[in-house]
Amino acid sequence: MKHRIFSIIQIGRRGDIPSIAFDYVLTLNIALNILVLVLGTFDGLAAHARAFRAVEVATTLFFCAEYLLRLWTADLLYRNHHPLAARLRYVFSFDGLVALFTILPVFFFRGVVAFRMLRVVRILHLFRLNARYDSFNVITSVLQEKSRQILSSLFIIFVLMVAGSICMYNAEHAAQPEVFRNAFSGFWWSVSTTLTIGYGDIYPVTPSGTVLAIFLGFLGVGAVAIPTGIISAGFVEKFTRAENAVKRFHDVSAIGEIRIAPDSELSGKAIDDLRRSYGMTVYLVVRGDLSVLPESTLTVTPGDILILKSEKLAKPGA
Repeated sequence: MKHRIFSIIQIGRRGDIPSIAFDYVLTLNIALNILVLVLGTFDGLAAHARAFRAVEVATTLFFCAEYLLRLWTADLLYRNHHPLAARLRYVFSFDGLVALFTILPVFFFRGVVAFRMLRVVRILHLFRLNARYDSFNVITSVLQEKSRQILSSLFIIFVLMVAGSICMYNAEHAAQPEVFRNAFSGFWWSVSTTLTIGYGDIYPVTPSGTVLAIFLGFLGVGAVAIPTGIISAGFVEKFTRAENAVKRFHDVSAIGEIRIAPDSELSGKAIDDLRRSYGMTVYLVVRGDLSVLPESTLTVTPGDILILKSEKLAKPGA
């Protein structure tokens, strides 16, 4: 029963009606919980405050039951941990903390706005498309792959903002000593200008300061576009790789997978050799956390998982 409950409260799998139904019920509870939270801010609906409170408590009780079930089955989620350690890991995990902080404010911390806002975070868990390629995993993987380029571009933006703040101080301090009091007093102006926010609460009045502001504004447009372009290119690369992998499996009637053992006769052979010698058509090579496209010169190494089609696989009993 414990294993069945665990499979139900996880992301619904195709064909598992109870698990899919649980996802829909959870989504409905999240939507109702957030809806009454929003409607409760309207003064004109104050007469319905008691009904809103009842819905909020009912949905929160559902969240409590869900939290307890996830806590009970945590040892199945973290199978390599002791049951107590697995439950502690879930409690202090991101999902566990978010789930806990969406429950506590209803009963104990109703005035703490930060905790109430965390209810919205719960809906992020339901945007998963599948176990391997979901929207938030794609975002995370792109940020990890492009982390060095993004950090480099952010460092350039930071240097640009500091330089702009210091230069603006030298240009505007004499004219506006109460606004640009020191080298970092203009940092807010530099941030709003470089990031093209342009609040206009602090602005230059001298000719040299105005010229500097124009110059920094143009540089800001180009500098902010750098990390945006890097992330956009990462998304394009990610989805292109996934799309190419899907196309390689199109219309394949019989495929299988094999893991290359250290003593396997296939180890050390090139993809082209496997095709000629064994009649294998390799569609994908899984090497650690990487999915490698099988170029003809790629050499198979121990530990690789080959996704392939072979005449032997198509034969009964093979």
